[in-house]
Formats: sequence, C-alpha cells, structure tokens
Amino acid sequence: MRLRESIRLHRHAALALLAAGVAVAAASVVPSKLDLGAEALRLCLQMSVAVAAGALFLAGLFVVRISDDRRQIAQSEQRFRRAMQDSAIGIAIVGLDGRILETNPAFAAMLGYSREEIEALTFFQITHPDDLQIGRETMDGLKAGTVNAFQFEKRYLRKDGTPVWAHLAGSVIRDETSGRPLYLVSQIEDIDARKQAEARIAEAETRWNFALAGAGQGVWDFDMRKGGTTYSSTWVKMLGFDDGELDGDPDLWLTMIHPNDRRTVAEADLAHLDGKTEFFEAEFRMRHKDGRWIWILDRGKAIERGEDGRLIRAIGSLTDITLRKEAEERLTVSAAMLADEKERLRVTLQSIGDAVICTDAASRVTFMNPVAEKLTGVSGEEALGKTLGHVYRAVDEETGQRIGLARPAIGAEAPSDQNSRAVLIRRDDARCSIRQVVSPIMNERNEFCGLVIVFQDFTDARALQRQLAHAAAHDALTGLANRSSFIRTMEDLVEQARKDVATTAGSRHQFMFIDLDHFKLVNDTGGHAAGDALLKRVAEALRGVLGPEDIVARLGGDEFAVILKSASTAGARIAARSIIDAIAGLDFTWDGRPHAIGASIGLTTICADCGEVDEIIARADAACYAAKAAGRGCVCVAPDGKVTDDRSEQPLAAAS
Repeated sequence: MRLRESIRLHRHAALALLAAGVAVAAASVVPSKLDLGAEALRLCLQMSVAVAAGALFLAGLFVVRISDDRRQIAQSEQRFRRAMQDSAIGIAIVGLDGRILETNPAFAAMLGYSREEIEALTFFQITHPDDLQIGRETMDGLKAGTVNAFQFEKRYLRKDGTPVWAHLAGSVIRDETSGRPLYLVSQIEDIDARKQAEARIAEAETRWNFALAGAGQGVWDFDMRKGGTTYSSTWVKMLGFDDGELDGDPDLWLTMIHPNDRRTVAEADLAHLDGKTEFFEAEFRMRHKDGRWIWILDRGKAIERGEDGRLIRAIGSLTDITLRKEAEERLTVSAAMLADEKERLRVTLQSIGDAVICTDAASRVTFMNPVAEKLTGVSGEEALGKTLGHVYRAVDEETGQRIGLARPAIGAEAPSDQNSRAVLIRRDDARCSIRQVVSPIMNERNEFCGLVIVFQDFTDARALQRQLAHAAAHDALTGLANRSSFIRTMEDLVEQARKDVATTAGSRHQFMFIDLDHFKLVNDTGGHAAGDALLKRVAEALRGVLGPEDIVARLGGDEFAVILKSASTAGARIAARSIIDAIAGLDFTWDGRPHAIGASIGLTTICADCGEVDEIIARADAACYAAKAAGRGCVCVAPDGKVTDDRSEQPLAAAS
C-alpha cells in the first residue's frame, strides 16, 4: 500500500515539474516579444535554462524512483505468491458472493481437489451443511462493515464427502477510497486430528463419569495449589446440592458430618496424614440438603506432599451406602427375632393344610405335623427317631414301584423332587393319591443335613384329572373317542406300520368311514334331542358289533370311524356288513314315532405305504361317497392307495 501511494505522489510531482518546464519555456518566449532591455532579456534566459535543467533533473530522478517502486511492488507480489504457494496451511481468496477466486495447493490438497476443481466452486458448496450459517453470518457482517477480520472453526466437505474440521482466520480487503469490501483473504488450518482427539478425550471422560455415576460414586479432589476442594457432580447431587455449591472450603465437609461420627472420621483422617495407613477409609453419616442423614463410605489417598510432609493434594471417592446400612440394621433386627420366628415356623407347620415330615441326614424322622400323622396313620411321638421307611411309603401310581428318596451327591446341586402321581400306602394298607415335594436340606458348607417331605391328599384332584383327561379324548355325547384323539391314534399306527415294514408280513389295519343315512330326517322331525338319543344308540351298536381291540370314534355330526386292528380286507368287509345291519336294525322310537336309519361305509387299508393320515381318511371318505351313490346301505372298498410319483388316482372298487 505504501509503494502504491508513493507512485501516486511521484506521478503528481512529475506533472508539476512538467507544468513548471512549460512555464519556463513560455517565459523564455514571452520576453522576446516584449520590448525589454538586453540585460533583462539575458537574465530571463538564464533563469529559463536553470529552471529547465532543474526540471529535467527532477524528472529523471522521479523516473528512477518510479522504477524502484515498481520493482518493489513486483518483489512484494512475488513474495506473496511464494508464501501462498508454499504455505503449509490453506490460503484462499474469496469473492463476496462466496466464489473461490484463488487458492493454494495446501487448501486444495486438504479437501482432495485440484486447484482448478476447487476454484470452480463456492465456499458454500464445500462447507458442511450444519455449518453453513457460520459463513453466512460472517459474510453479512463484512458487507455491513461491522466485521473486518474473522476467525472460527467449522467443517468442510472433502471431495469424497467426508467432513474435516478446520480453523478459519482471515480479513476483508476494502477499496482504499470508498471502503467498499472487495474480497476476503482466508487462512484455513486442518484441525481434524485435534478435534478427533478432543472427541476421544471427551468420550473417555464421559465414560469415566458415567461409570462413577452408575456406581453411585462421587469424587473429591483436594488441591492446596488451587486453594480448596472440588467435588464431582455425583458427589454434590448425592447430598442434594447443585454443581459448584460445595467447592472451595476444604473443611466444609467436616461440618456436614453427624456429630457422633466426627471423632471417628477425624482419627481416620489424621492416621492417614501421619502415614499410619495407606488409605483413608471411613463410614459415617452426612447431612443431606433436605436435612436427613445418609450413610457415606469415604475412601481417599494423599497423592502429593511437600518437602516438609505437608499435604498438597489428595483424591478420594464417596459412595452412598445408606441402603447397605439399612439392610445391616434389618439383619440385626432379624437376628434378634430369629428365636421368635423359629417358634412361629413350628406353629405354622403344625397348622398348615399340607403334611410335612422332616428327617436328619440318616433319614430318621425329626418332625411330623398333625396332617402327616393323619395321612400316614402314625403319631408324631411314635414316628420321632424312626427311619422314614417305617412311617412313609409312596409308590408310583402306574408302575407300583416304590418311590425312592435319594440324597444328593456330594457337591451337586440339590433341587426339589416333585411327583404328582404318587400313592401313599398306609399301615392298614389303605391307599390315597398324593402329590409330594421332596427337598434336601443343605447347610452353609453345602453338606446334606436331611429331607423335608411335603405332601397333600390328591385323591379327589387325581380323579378330577382323570375325568378331564377322558373328556379331552372322548366325545361328550357318545363316550367314543373324539376326532383329535382318533387322529393321534391313526398317526401312531401309520408310524408303527412304517417301522414294521422290514418284517415279513408288516402291520396292516383296516379303516372304516361311516356316514349315517337318513339321519337328518330324525333331527328335522324329532329335534336335536331325538338325534342325540339316536347317536348314543348308534355308538352302543358299534361297540356291540366290534371287538375289544378295535377303535371306534365319532368324528362329528353323524360321521363315525373305526379302526380294525390287524384285520384283512375280507374280514373288514364282513365287519362293515355287520355294522350296517346293526344300525339298520335299531328299533328307535321318539315321541311315539318310529325312525329308521341306515349307514354307508367306505373302507381302506392302513399300511406302511398308504400315505399320511389325511390321505387315508380322504380315500375312505371317497369310498363312502361312492357307497351312497350306489344306493346307500352298502360298503365300498377303496384301493390300497400306494403313493406313487405321479399320484395317479385309482378307481374305487365296486360296491359289495
């Protein structure tokens, strides 16, 4: 700027000298036109020559000075160019519209562009979207004349789209005369590594603080150089205060300790300061901001001392142990109440509705409540000291085998053993169903100390279970097997037939699908009560015709099914004919009106290669449909229905 001002001044001076020269030349001409004396004319000529010579000298001097100024400007421009090109940080000249007018290689390399590529962009295009407002606010301030220099941190976008943090510092170049902003010169420093390091430090600090807060631990830091004690956020919140509210006075915490605990704390503190203990540790009560007392576990350590041994810095942690202390108090109370509790337990066992027998490690009876006396038929006085086998004998309901009460192996877990199908045999050989739970007694060393047998009279409940199981598998109206249990039976037979396929004969059973003829008329004329009564008669007729091993089921409505165990097709035809005759011969009258029904039967084989259950039923159903089509009251036999690859349908046999 100074060089340009000098050039401007030199130009003005040269013009002045030129004007002076012209004036001298005019002065040399004018006297010649005037009527002056010779002496005066000579004097004027001499003055003109002197002035002209001086003007020429000064003009030459100014020309030399202007050349020097131009050389200095060129050198200054070259130094700026070299500094810009060789700078390790990015430099950019930016127009007021955000266009990048010129940049150096360092800035282009920082963002992964070439200089030509980046100079074709604007600063807004390479700025992270979340940071665009920062640049816009600065640009508005520059245009308004309120900002001449600026510096801030923001994120740019590399060519590959990844963000990079940078520190931006620059200034505005204005017009010398009007002060109008012309362009910006910015220096951009890559601080991405620093930002990432700061983020890692902040993350580590956050994890540390979170770990302390999650563990309920506050941290205090006593530093004589800083003039007091600082406390972590968890520490002050533990006592109900706000951050910074307790900082400063190193002895403030002592005033918050319960008066009865101050001496103990002071002694522990002094012992550590004197080097008698490696750590300071104490449990005491501190007053919460709301006035209540909370229990604190304080642990700390002196980490720096002066040459004279005086404490300079110590760090420690505080943990709220109020819940633990309350638990300890409860345990103390519980221990005091243990004797009473033992008596209450004895009374409880005497009065509960379950039978209880306790033994020692040698299986000798040590306790027996009245319910156990009643169920076993043995008095408690008689049972005490006797082995358990003399008092309590339980067998499995299905197998009749005695249920052993084994002790657990040494070191093994000792779970309770539950049995819901036990039968208790009394001394008089009377039996009652029971549900028993046998639990081993283990001491604190995991040693077996005995057994507790808790049992209930389960006779009525067991009978109810059997009724429910029967109801789940049988038709409520006819008492025959219901559809779901019948399907399960068929699945088992098919599976067994496949397993027996390797034998010489293999397993073959016959399946009948029975559909009643003219049954709907009974329902329509006599009502559903008549239909239900007739279905019961049909069920009795089926049982009367078939053998004890054959399986009969009601599939639903007026449809029935039969499985003839290990029967031939010929034998199945005979049985089917007998069923048709028995149903046709039913003498059924309702409200004085006789009703006659019939039956149509579809017959097929259950064997290893007959397909799945639903296929077997479908074949028999189709055969039954054919029997109805053939005039009802007859039997149609479906083909074996071996499963082939093409699943070709085979024709039904003729009605018999």
